[in-house]
Amino acid sequence: MASTRVLDAAARTPGRRETETALSLAERMPRLILEARRVAATLAHGLHGRRRSGPGESFWQFRPFVAGEAASRIDWRRSGRDDRLYVREREWEAAHTVWFWVDRSASMGFGSTLAQAPKIERALVLGLALGDAFVEAGERVGLLGLSRPQATRTIVERMAETLVADTSGLDEDLPPRAPVGRFDEVVLIGDFLSPPEQVRASVAAIAAAGSRGHLVMVIDPVEETFPFSGQAELHDLEAGLSLRVGDAASWGEAYRRRIRAHRDALAEIVRAQGWTLTLHRTDRPASEAAFRLVTLVAAARGAG
Repeated sequence: MASTRVLDAAARTPGRRETETALSLAERMPRLILEARRVAATLAHGLHGRRRSGPGESFWQFRPFVAGEAASRIDWRRSGRDDRLYVREREWEAAHTVWFWVDRSASMGFGSTLAQAPKIERALVLGLALGDAFVEAGERVGLLGLSRPQATRTIVERMAETLVADTSGLDEDLPPRAPVGRFDEVVLIGDFLSPPEQVRASVAAIAAAGSRGHLVMVIDPVEETFPFSGQAELHDLEAGLSLRVGDAASWGEAYRRRIRAHRDALAEIVRAQGWTLTLHRTDRPASEAAFRLVTLVAAARGAG
């Protein structure tokens, strides 16, 4: 028999108890950081970076001088350490921007004994791991409505600190209406249990500028299967409402029909915008959803 629990507001923010200082995620939830790094390391084997030489300011690599090139391109200091001539190449600066949003509202605190982790922990691990992986691939990463795009090796810590400082995000179950570029990629991670019309309006506002997007719906197995019987008390974590039922099993089929209808509505919403929908159950490894997102982003880039 499955049992459930709900994390409080303090546990839905990935940082220290003194969230106002926002110094470091690692002081409160080092496990999430470590898990995100592990998932990102796994992604590195399947994520092909787009870094290459070209016009730009950042040093990329040295390569041997080729006959016929201008002598002004030779790096004499590097060449002086060897018996060959070398050219200093700069990185081609045409990185794309990937925006992330992670739902930290009350419903994301839900977790059951059938899951590997509460929804909020899985969502945070996915967001941080994907951010790290995309930066390693030469992209810029930002948090929608919270931080500018960055391409830094410390992107996981930067994202975590920003989320810690944003305590208002604990009350928002849909992403903010923030400006994004025409060819930017947007990854929204949450449970998306809001009414479909609200999700539709939110997605349409973000997609209006021509950005490409991906919804990742994080699901606890209990939310999908409703494996209860006998007396039960149902709670609406967002509205604070409760309902006692005498025979939970009799509610099961109607509940599962509603869930299927809701997901069908979400699928239609993203399809209308040319976006994608990924369903991720928290009894499955985080790497499964992460790999799928990497593949979807790469496919969207190729189609663009």
